[in-house]
Amino acid sequence: MTDLLVAAISLSAVFLFGCVGEIITEKGGNLNLGIPGIMCMGAAGGCWCVSLYMNNFNANPVGVLLILFSIFGAVVFAMFAGLIYSFLTTTLKCNQNITGLATTIFGTGFTQFFMTNFADVSHYDAASKIIAAKLSFAEDLGWFGKVFLNYGVLTYIAIAIAICTALFLNRTKHGLHLRAVGENPATADATGINVSLYKYGAILIGSGVAGLGGFFYIMDYIGGSWENAATIEAFGWLSVALVIFTLWRPLFSILGSIIFAMFYIFAFKITGISQVGTKAIELLPYIITIIVLIFTSIFGKKNVQPPASLGLNYFREDR
Repeated sequence: MTDLLVAAISLSAVFLFGCVGEIITEKGGNLNLGIPGIMCMGAAGGCWCVSLYMNNFNANPVGVLLILFSIFGAVVFAMFAGLIYSFLTTTLKCNQNITGLATTIFGTGFTQFFMTNFADVSHYDAASKIIAAKLSFAEDLGWFGKVFLNYGVLTYIAIAIAICTALFLNRTKHGLHLRAVGENPATADATGINVSLYKYGAILIGSGVAGLGGFFYIMDYIGGSWENAATIEAFGWLSVALVIFTLWRPLFSILGSIIFAMFYIFAFKITGISQVGTKAIELLPYIITIIVLIFTSIFGKKNVQPPASLGLNYFREDR
């Protein structure tokens, strides 16, 4: 069980980045089904910056600079995809569901094209060893070090972002304003809150956070291998499902991401079962999400419901 838990935590940051990014977006009233494509864009941007850095400083790379530069690239590329989505849905009032799906298609296609033609993957193995480096003394602390300290810096960044997001949404004035925009944009607008500004901000920041999930998967979890990059899209859909599973609460998403990762890994750890059984186990996160959605709909408590205006465009002239 300890090995399974460690393996789940090692993967959980993929889900955590995507989930927290989507929570931020949805708190502003936008349902962004483009998260899978945005995570792919984040992977492309981060990996491209890794290529640029390693091609110039591969002889003597500085770990901190490599990590910061690659994170910057992942966030910028993901925000670019988020900017397209926010312009279409917030400014042009396009349908959020259709726009999100189009963003996913665009993000996955652009990523494959960009990485095939503009990225040099020759130094990814070396870069991954730096980015995913673990604390040297973790193994000397027994099970505690193995469970809590045996991960790369991006895993701890994901947890820190989840905690900071929870504090921002629940303990700050701007967080209250964002939640007001997601619940009732007309009322928020009447009180002087700039609805469009908060929607743009939530979408862009949420996209930037989600993009780090795709970058983490490539450079940390699978050791810099680009061959399995297509899997990022599947993790993106699971991240969207995780938002419902965690009831739109960033702190719950830390535990929820570990649970989802455990289910995902569990399917490959069990021996002696058929391929159908393996696929059935992989479906468990979706099944559990549907059950949670049904229960929250039945009980109907306000604190377990999505933002009231989620998925609805705001037309100021109708106020």
